[in-house]
Amino acid sequence: MKSRFRSPLAALGLLAFLSNCATTVKEKEKPSNTSQSISMPAVSIASRSDSTGAATTAPDARTTGAASGIAATPATAVASDAAIAAALAADRAAPNTLSAAAASAERAREKKLATADYRQMLADADATLKARPKDAAALLKRAKAKSYLKEYASALPDYTSAIKYERNNPDAYYNRGVNRLMMKQYKAAATDFATAIKYRPDDKESFFGRGVAKMQMYQYKPAVADFSRAIQLDSTYADAWEYRGISYSSFDKLSEARRDLERAAKLNPEAAKTLRRYVGTDEGKAPIKPAPAPRTPRPMPAKK
Repeated sequence: MKSRFRSPLAALGLLAFLSNCATTVKEKEKPSNTSQSISMPAVSIASRSDSTGAATTAPDARTTGAASGIAATPATAVASDAAIAAALAADRAAPNTLSAAAASAERAREKKLATADYRQMLADADATLKARPKDAAALLKRAKAKSYLKEYASALPDYTSAIKYERNNPDAYYNRGVNRLMMKQYKAAATDFATAIKYRPDDKESFFGRGVAKMQMYQYKPAVADFSRAIQLDSTYADAWEYRGISYSSFDKLSEARRDLERAAKLNPEAAKTLRRYVGTDEGKAPIKPAPAPRTPRPMPAKK
């Protein structure tokens, strides 16, 4: 089967965390005829709160400006220079790193903000950076504000600078990964998500984001592994079930695709469209497959 389809990122959204958008992926080989493409479902890398429950998870006491990008830094949460140096030496996450659940909740909260809020984020970060140009938290905050405002190219240097000054912050890598997805820099995005996972190995959305990046590079079997890990971390992660089902369908694992897409549709009714599209139904059972190509009849042997 060599169908073509179009995939939005989210984030992966993800496949991103800002808005639904489409880029091209295909099954087994790069599409040569875009007229044969069909649409994939829109999904957010930050994930839909109704499918993952992220919006209902409260941040923990480790919330800081560097990790959240918006929230003020509690005085009691500021790590000592010695703690920061120890974390860097051990190559582990920064001392004030958010938990995976808190990071997910923060992303869901930020996604719901209005354009005016993102512009205020940008202004606040600019004001801080005038006084402290190497402030990693302010650089990350400004980068995220630019990303939310769809200024992806402008955001990238700020993400990179934030990482330069705080290289063990998984939120900086995660958000740069999403930004790179939006810029179609899929290999670099996958690397960023991998680094985010290194510093926060239970972050389901980083696994989901890396899976989306792999889908964009036609690496469907490795993508399945990342979506599977996201599902292991959260069995109600509808977007991961949905995208794993699409990945399975790309290499003819139709029973697995149906199982995943049916589960996704139960968790999020919007996924029912994907179920019909990728494992189309005959009263909900039989997958729709392309009609076989007509065979050229062999010539009859000449009569003697």
